[in-house]
Amino acid sequence: MHVPGEKKYIQQLSIDCVIFGYQQRQLKVLIPKLDFTGDFWALPSGYIQQQEGIDQAARRILEERTGIKDIYLEQFRVFGATERTNRPYLEQLIQLNEEKIGNQHFIRQEFEWITQRFVSIGYYALVDINQVIPQKSEIDESMGWYNYKELPTMIMDHNDMVDKALETLRLNIDQKLIAFNLLPETFTMKEVQELYEAIFDKPFARNNFQKKILDLNVLERLEKKFTGAANKAPYLYRFQK
Repeated sequence: MHVPGEKKYIQQLSIDCVIFGYQQRQLKVLIPKLDFTGDFWALPSGYIQQQEGIDQAARRILEERTGIKDIYLEQFRVFGATERTNRPYLEQLIQLNEEKIGNQHFIRQEFEWITQRFVSIGYYALVDINQVIPQKSEIDESMGWYNYKELPTMIMDHNDMVDKALETLRLNIDQKLIAFNLLPETFTMKEVQELYEAIFDKPFARNNFQKKILDLNVLERLEKKFTGAANKAPYLYRFQK
């Protein structure tokens, strides 16, 4: 079992990433399940190297977990409750995995530094889900996309992190024009509306919504999308970069 070196990283400071994707009218979050007996789930996370900026560390972690570099990334909140520690989860993990882990005394010594109180910097990322090839770490059993309404129970405050990230996404979605990062390069207006409805978890009136989006003046209209139905093909759009 590999233990991250204590001296390599800034002490008691970590990064947790909420990676949002969109597929089949559902807003999804990329979450790994740890490869141990028991139900241990956690957001893609990591530590900040001594000679590394925090944004640089977040991008490194995201590239390691998604396989892509060009990702919309934003810091949304710092989590620093006084009782914020993963010691209870590590103790439970060790108890349930005695044979797999081996020398428990050694493991406890080596992991002592990451069971202290940790302040975490939360980032959220928006990706085209079709471009992502989830990358497991050496301690992951699996890594997959989950509907944000049906997330597994994660360690510490990671479920709360997802809620706070979504709140920030909703606040910023129009001002920063970031929703289009979740779509492929070209899309229909209906697909934009379905995306907004998934993010806000509510329906929008079609005419009002389309006027609102077109009034932003950020979309370029392309040729119609062939559907096989006469005179009913919708226009394709792409975001003006």
